[in-house]
Amino acid sequence: MPRSIWKGPFVDGFLLNKAEAARASTRNEIIKIWTRRSTILPQFVGLTFGVYNGKKFIPVQVSENMVGHKFGEFSPTRTFTGHSSDKKAKRG
Repeated sequence: MPRSIWKGPFVDGFLLNKAEAARASTRNEIIKIWTRRSTILPQFVGLTFGVYNGKKFIPVQVSENMVGHKFGEFSPTRTFTGHSSDKKAKRG
């Protein structure tokens, strides 16, 4: 269920501050964040965020198509190794 329209998108306050500081600096560095629940805003386009997935930081280059989505959607927490029953199918 999406967030109500009158509340607006949820973004952690410190994330806005980090994005503004990155825009002001000329260096192209990865901004490390732990908030996967924050919504991607148009101000973030062109920046690179390191989204923590519980083990490591996954670099996410924000593009215009990502606006409105959550950061967690682009940093998977689980890796799919395949089904165990696929070994029989590959043998034959």
